[in-house]
Amino acid sequence: MNTEILGIVFMFGLTLLLAIPFGRYIAKVYHGEKSLLDFMAPVENLFYRISGINAQREMTWKESMVALLTINMVWFLFAMFILMAQGWLPLNPDGNPSMTADLAFNTAISFMVNCNLQHYSGETGVTYLSQLVGLMFLQFVSAATGLAAAAILFNALKERTTDKLGNFYNYFVKSLTRILLPLSVVVAIIFLFNGMPMTLEGKDTITSMQGDTVQVSTGPVAAFVPIKHIGTNGGGYFGTNSAHPFENPNYLTNIVQQVAQFIIPLAMVFALGFYLKKRKFSWMVFGVMTVGFLCLVIPNIVMEQQGNPQIAQMGVDMSSGAMEGKEVRFGAAASAYWSILTTVISTGSVNSFHDSFMPLSGMNQMLAMMVNGFYGGVGVGMLIFSSSLSSRFLYPD
Repeated sequence: MNTEILGIVFMFGLTLLLAIPFGRYIAKVYHGEKSLLDFMAPVENLFYRISGINAQREMTWKESMVALLTINMVWFLFAMFILMAQGWLPLNPDGNPSMTADLAFNTAISFMVNCNLQHYSGETGVTYLSQLVGLMFLQFVSAATGLAAAAILFNALKERTTDKLGNFYNYFVKSLTRILLPLSVVVAIIFLFNGMPMTLEGKDTITSMQGDTVQVSTGPVAAFVPIKHIGTNGGGYFGTNSAHPFENPNYLTNIVQQVAQFIIPLAMVFALGFYLKKRKFSWMVFGVMTVGFLCLVIPNIVMEQQGNPQIAQMGVDMSSGAMEGKEVRFGAAASAYWSILTTVISTGSVNSFHDSFMPLSGMNQMLAMMVNGFYGGVGVGMLIFSSSLSSRFLYPD
């Protein structure tokens, strides 16, 4: 077993070891039990008072749906304004122009629904204000929306018949203050110590080894990237996403980013078991999801490590695998693992270019996106999987 395979096994094993206790923690947060971050309660209560929200009132599924749609509409309009006006708003040291209405619409709606489709390049298409106040904000709240919806599903599964499903706003705010934000701070610190840029200054001017003057984009990257993965959002700060050396400097940050995007989808599987007090059920769900995941990821790793036989016939050395479109600092195997992980949990971030993968690897990436139920995105994977299996396995009579 070579070091590249060991790295993949380490990443998956580390995520699993962290996800089990983290799942227990998430269940405690949504149950309202004592947990590590209870000191955030005053901040949450202040938000409720300002907003006029009674976080203790039980809500029906219809009330929760109305609340979800209402606040998402507000965020959409807010993001549209930021993107269309960014050219004359502050935090624009590089003088990037405002987005057109159609591009702003596409970007705002995409980030709001956790899709993060990008028809722009971050270096020139958005400003620092748009990255932080517009897009990063949407990455937090879209992930929190998915988690809150999953918590409501947990309540529905807990009772055979009920119209009291907890409080959507309570779950939403706690998802932000006690899950997403703390994790993002920890990951951001790791990124900072590994050289990821965190500045509000404009482009750096450097002289290349050839003597050319080059403008290099930086910015508040270390603040943006953590929630990009923790919230399974995937929208990159730079145009090349996590293949960019400033967005993913080394193999350690590559590990952290893969663990970060995987930990909540995996933890939610175990949170379901802890919340319902049906831990065997959560292990069954984990087993089914993992079998499906392995059926996609193992072939990709093998195919990418073997390289492209057509290129090998041209006399090109394929001992490092199919390295076209991949970063040498990550390798073919780790890139293949990322390609399935990011599609199976609907993150969509990349550390290599998927159109350069082997044809059957591309097929597996598309299958992962189509299934969208092997772990799935933050909260969403459990919504899809649990709703299809709960009636059969939880209440067989």
